[in-house]
Amino acid sequence: MSLEAPRTILITGIMAAGKSTVAQLVAERLPRSVHLRGDAFRRMIVNGRVEPGRPEFEAQLRLRYALAAQAAEVYRSAGFSVVYQDIVLGAFLAELVQRLPTRPLHLVVLCPSEAAVALREAGRGKVGYRAVSVAELDRALREDTPPLGLWLDSTAQTPAQTADEILARLDDASLDAPG
Repeated sequence: MSLEAPRTILITGIMAAGKSTVAQLVAERLPRSVHLRGDAFRRMIVNGRVEPGRPEFEAQLRLRYALAAQAAEVYRSAGFSVVYQDIVLGAFLAELVQRLPTRPLHLVVLCPSEAAVALREAGRGKVGYRAVSVAELDRALREDTPPLGLWLDSTAQTPAQTADEILARLDDASLDAPG
């Protein structure tokens, strides 16, 4: 598969799955690319941002996904490949895929083991797991998220190996209708 044509690659997974690092490496390997970080839209809210568990959280999450999808489409229309990474679990994944109409569209779900995520979380400079545990988020990923795209167990891979595998297996990650 030629990587010259603009495309969108959505990389998701739970916190500390390696999304940011891997997405950056994938974007660096594409000729004209953008690394779109979905969490940036959450952080832009100065006052009124709500955390998980609060009633307004889902509305703000949908807003974040809508803004990121719009940004991805604008970059794509300007001729850039977009590597969009965010935590998108459960029914939200199918909703987001519908918001990204331009094709080709590829979806990669990073799903390292729960133990690997816990180890990575312990080694990070930031704390992601406050309101929810690694086990709870891992369960939500594996049990509640639709089996779309390429699910990649990156437990035993370096970020560079994961990026290489993603690019080598873009056909497996494709959400384009056959034919």
